[in-house]
Amino acid sequence: MSITPTEKKIIEYLQQGDKRALNLLYDNYSNSLYGVILKITVNEEVAQDALQETFVKVWKNASKYDASKAKLFTWLFRIARNTAIDKLRSFNNRYHKEVQIDTSNVYILPTTNFNQDVMDIKEHVGRLEEKYQIVLDALFFQGMTQQEASDELDIPLGTVKSRLKIGLRELKKVYNP
Repeated sequence: MSITPTEKKIIEYLQQGDKRALNLLYDNYSNSLYGVILKITVNEEVAQDALQETFVKVWKNASKYDASKAKLFTWLFRIARNTAIDKLRSFNNRYHKEVQIDTSNVYILPTTNFNQDVMDIKEHVGRLEEKYQIVLDALFFQGMTQQEASDELDIPLGTVKSRLKIGLRELKKVYNP
């Protein structure tokens, strides 16, 4: 895994608890992370809050970053993605209160429309190696194209395609043993 001099300096600052890391992180990654977050939240105000919270989490968890396990952007991407999902859930819970009705038809809904065999797909994706999880998540759960995933994850397009193929092959083993 090749590391740019800027990444190396950011990692060094993070490990030392040097606040200059935050400036470098913001200057080099805020636009990409904001794009990821905005794609998930689809709300600029929520996205801005999530971006700020992402940087707070990165700072608080700086000691947990391990360059041997993931590239810096991949680590930042995961934190930003999870923060955006949490913010979106919180926003939806706050502003879209559930409407209660007197009569419920929940028990008469036909279940034939749901393919119960694949309802647990996120759980199975979560059991794959992280490099496959990240690509599958970007392509299927975030709706990115392969080129967008390549750009966002900072990995070559051919690697995205290979990881997609391998990840799908592993999932196929679960669903078609």
